[in-house]
Amino acid sequence: MSKVMVRFFVVLCCWTLLASGCAKKELVKGEGEVTPAPTAIPAETSAKPPIKEEVVREQAVKEAPTAIREEAALSDSAAQLQAALEKIYFDFDSFVLSGQSRDSLSRDAKLLLKNGSAKVQIEGHCDERGSDEYNLALGEKRAKAAMNYLVTLGVPSSQLSFISYGKEKPADSGHDEAAWAKNRRDEFVVIK
Repeated sequence: MSKVMVRFFVVLCCWTLLASGCAKKELVKGEGEVTPAPTAIPAETSAKPPIKEEVVREQAVKEAPTAIREEAALSDSAAQLQAALEKIYFDFDSFVLSGQSRDSLSRDAKLLLKNGSAKVQIEGHCDERGSDEYNLALGEKRAKAAMNYLVTLGVPSSQLSFISYGKEKPADSGHDEAAWAKNRRDEFVVIK
């Protein structure tokens, strides 16, 4: 076959596919009934079924105050727990828990055991020195060290999770040892 014939058949096939794909099809309901395919109806002209507004409003009014009270009570207890949980701090380039950190974690463990339904996320942080990758890994080790210690004190591991922010969220934006000491920390955030 010549190139012209091949091109003709390619064009013919493409045209056939386009023409057959764009045709509107009709839906067949029964033996003799033919119904056209549904078309979009503008929102202003579409008929809306009647809604029983009174019943819906009554249910919403009866249920809303209870749900709001429960959510407020949950958020109050979560806020109280959040305020009571203590941050712990680390030495430079270390994820070893100091004696002071262990004491803080012991107090945190007592609070978490009293609030057994609370879920807490341990956030590991670092100072600005070091690469991003190194600080993310160090922050993770710090958070895991705190989590493991809490688990040894009896806090269920299902109540705890961890994340590392590395040097992304400094507590102090200064560039001296005092600021860096504040940034080498684990924070405890109530997530549920």
